[in-house]
Amino acid sequence: MSQSTGIAAAEIRASPAGSAAIQGDLWGARARDWAEINEPAWGPVFETALRLTGAGPGKRLLDVGCGAGGALRIAREQGAYVAGLDASPNLAAIARERLPDARIEIGDMEDLPFADDSFDIVTGINSFQFAADVVRAFAEARRVLRKDGTLLMLVWGRPEDCQLIHGTARMVFALLPSHRPGAPVSRPWHEPGVIEGLMRDAGLEPKDAGEVAADLVFPDVDAAVRTVLSASERAIRHAGEPVVTKVIRDSLPPFIQPDGTVVWRNRFRWVIAARR
Repeated sequence: MSQSTGIAAAEIRASPAGSAAIQGDLWGARARDWAEINEPAWGPVFETALRLTGAGPGKRLLDVGCGAGGALRIAREQGAYVAGLDASPNLAAIARERLPDARIEIGDMEDLPFADDSFDIVTGINSFQFAADVVRAFAEARRVLRKDGTLLMLVWGRPEDCQLIHGTARMVFALLPSHRPGAPVSRPWHEPGVIEGLMRDAGLEPKDAGEVAADLVFPDVDAAVRTVLSASERAIRHAGEPVVTKVIRDSLPPFIQPDGTVVWRNRFRWVIAARR
């Protein structure tokens, strides 16, 4: 797949809801910290997701919400032909640096800039739930899948099973304003049947689902703080970075290990569907 060049805002293929411009601005504000600290910790999650889809030699794979290319790099090492889409020009730029021979696009997952029947596998690892219209995003994934192609969506599990969400992120969430323009619709994504129902609405056939345990491990407190800050831009803009930083640091003692590493233990839910 050929490389796509340039990261100007004009490249963003926005849906009527304009979610890419909003989400891209928020998720890409601290792109280097996201790429260099956060994504490496997700390696075991990426590897599990790719194994579940059967990614491997000769497979054509699209990662929707690819960030800085963490999952794509692993898929390419496994022999897949990879492409990605992200809402953030900053994160897409890093993905292009890392994967110069891959097509990395910027835009909305509800309006994928790829041809029909292009991919054997489409993955959405902690991404589809941020779509302004999830059914439309699934329908677009279905469109670019080949017949009998595989779609995977992976999300956080129950909050009480996710130490990062329940023990730290919820403290940051408490700083957010009650009205958040462009925020995605809140659904209990971890509950069986929620994702599957939306997939069926988009013409996909859910085939399998399950949960996987995965620890997110960071070398020290500073790295843990920076990784949470990289996903907390809305709270930073509302409450200020010093306030958000203090809240994160105050949440960390239960997760600091004797060697100084910070470990959040979590469970993730995944659903696999096929194109009908």
